[in-house]
Amino acid sequence: MTSSTGELQLVVTGMDCADCAITLEQSVVRLAGVQACSVNFGTGRMLVKGSVAEGTVRKSVTALGYGLVSSSTTGSYAGKYSQWVSVLSNPRNTLPLIGMVLIGLAFVAQVSYSYLAGILFAIGALSGIYFPARAGFAALKSRRALDMNILMITAALGAFAIGEYAEGATVIVLFSLGEALEGFTLERARESIRSLSNLAPSAAMVLRHCMDCASHNGKMLPDSSGIYTGGPCPWCDMHMETVAVEDLELGEIILVRPGERIPMDGLVCSGESAVNQAPITGESIPIEKNTGARVFAGTVNGEGALEIEITDLAHENTLARVIHLVEEAQEQKSPAQRFVDRFARVYTPGVVGLAIAVAALPPILFGQPFLDSTTGHGWLYRSLTMLVIACPCALVIATPVTVISAISAAARRGVLIKGGAYLEMLGQVRVVALDKTGTLTYGRPQLVSLECRGGNCSMRTDCADCNRMLTLAAAVEINSSHPLAQAVVQAAQQRGLLIPRAIDVCSLPGRGVKGNVNGSAVVIGSHELFRDVEFLERVREAERLGQTVMLVGENDTAMGYLAVSDPPRGNSGEALAAISDGNSVQTIMLTGDNASVAAAVAETVGVQQFQAGMMPDDKMAAVRALAAEHGAVAMVGDGVNDTPALAAADVGIAMGSAGTAQALETADVALMGDDLAALPFAMRLGRLSVRIMRFNIWFALLIKCMFMIAAIVGAASLWMAVIADMGASLFVTLNGMRLLRKNSLGNRLPG
Repeated sequence: MTSSTGELQLVVTGMDCADCAITLEQSVVRLAGVQACSVNFGTGRMLVKGSVAEGTVRKSVTALGYGLVSSSTTGSYAGKYSQWVSVLSNPRNTLPLIGMVLIGLAFVAQVSYSYLAGILFAIGALSGIYFPARAGFAALKSRRALDMNILMITAALGAFAIGEYAEGATVIVLFSLGEALEGFTLERARESIRSLSNLAPSAAMVLRHCMDCASHNGKMLPDSSGIYTGGPCPWCDMHMETVAVEDLELGEIILVRPGERIPMDGLVCSGESAVNQAPITGESIPIEKNTGARVFAGTVNGEGALEIEITDLAHENTLARVIHLVEEAQEQKSPAQRFVDRFARVYTPGVVGLAIAVAALPPILFGQPFLDSTTGHGWLYRSLTMLVIACPCALVIATPVTVISAISAAARRGVLIKGGAYLEMLGQVRVVALDKTGTLTYGRPQLVSLECRGGNCSMRTDCADCNRMLTLAAAVEINSSHPLAQAVVQAAQQRGLLIPRAIDVCSLPGRGVKGNVNGSAVVIGSHELFRDVEFLERVREAERLGQTVMLVGENDTAMGYLAVSDPPRGNSGEALAAISDGNSVQTIMLTGDNASVAAAVAETVGVQQFQAGMMPDDKMAAVRALAAEHGAVAMVGDGVNDTPALAAADVGIAMGSAGTAQALETADVALMGDDLAALPFAMRLGRLSVRIMRFNIWFALLIKCMFMIAAIVGAASLWMAVIADMGASLFVTLNGMRLLRKNSLGNRLPG
């Protein structure tokens, strides 16, 4: 079947190294009709552009020993049973197992039937060499490059050439089996992200009108405007219909029953319930949802039924965007991974040249034995052993599997990291700069105190003068979208005050707003607007407490003041303490608010430094200055005004970006829930990932150096070399995958 859109979305299984992805790309792109091909090693996804039949692509991929499934069926891998069926049905996995059985029989037959043993060793070797030979030939043909398959094939054939049948067969079969095991373990890591796509149900119950009702056709319409001939039936009630989520349209109403997963992004239009948003935002506590609240596909409804108006199509909802961005992130290589890839391109041909020199120079220059003798291994055998241990598989897999695991683990905790480079940078951050409003605070100001001219009324609701002052202020502010204005209006509504209509409302730039209410000239703004200084000391006291104070005047006379505060997030202090505790990480708040408010918030949440009265370009300049002085800087913000600073930082971190497409696209790291506590987790993950990558690289290099020295002095055999190589590859793979474990990061930020 040829894709009508000119694109094929497929999933490749069994890839165990980045070289596999490159070989596949360059093999498929040579097919007739293919314009471009890209393979994401991290997720296993293949995108083929052009006019080409899926069967043609499938034949090319399976010929190299890899599996291929449609991207729409990846969920079938989620079950353990189907996973094992997939593994055992792939010839790339079954042939090495057959080879192991044949080699075992050969060792038994070797006791009495050496001729039969030789045949079994040869057949076993063919079982193990088939797919490495196909992949190695494809690499030579498409990339003109020597890869690990060529190294192992050369070693196995060389062993057969010098009569070491048992070792030659065992080497190639163990190598092929090790590749299959690595492919399987990496597939498990990839499934951690693919499984996200299974969070959202594939079908939904939608409320729909009865259309083209046959039972009422030809009947006079209720308003007597004509005869009903089709369309929505005005007599029949709406009915429930189960449809695929792909067939739902914007604005339709879906019903989610208690305990069900929510299938689409939308707004609650009826019902109340607590929704578990952990799959998207990482929040551990269910969030109460009622009319007007936003919900996300993949989250779990609580005990109440909800009717939800669809706001995003299935392929555009928050979960779909997260999966897409995580897949893109896994394709972005970290600096460590790019270094290893460059090193491997030089390393492999260099090792081949060294092996040739080891085999040839001692016999030619010093008369050493070329072949094995009674005194020990010859130099040809030693060079073959070097080829086996020099296989760069463990080296090239050391970093990508860690990046895949870390990004997948972060996504499951509501942290979206855009690539390996940002993952590494999170582990190197020395300064964390944070916006105040919406980041350290909730970004929703509230009226915390008010006082009329008559006395200290605080928040008493029975003071007539205070209520009249609040009513006039709300009348002027009701049409404003400013957060302070909304706080005033909300307070008036909560007191049940009737808000009159204001006319001639206009702003006083930088000072406040004025309007006319029932013939009175009303002004709300700073104390600079009033000549009366009676409230000046009280205003200063409120500002010292971190409150924003607005005086209210009627006909040029001050009536009193309103104090508004944006309360700090409940976990801001704990999050900042976790960031800086024992890690030499400095925290600094960058805010456009005044110094008094900034100082109060800084003291409350425990931020080490603050800079107040900053415009967006000031924040950007501050971030650059911090980077020049201290090193890597992370900037955390939530608003458009933070964008320049986010871009200037080494890592830009967006707060509360669930459902916000712009934040998801522009930030380097997105905290999907409004939870600053996810930041120390992300930094902890970055640090641990960097440590694991460095350990994996040095471990792989150390093992290879040790065995190369042992091979040169004749102390290592081919068996030892292949077991060491396979063991090293599996070890670094499993070491990187441990980041997927929920308890692998502990509760403290590592130093």
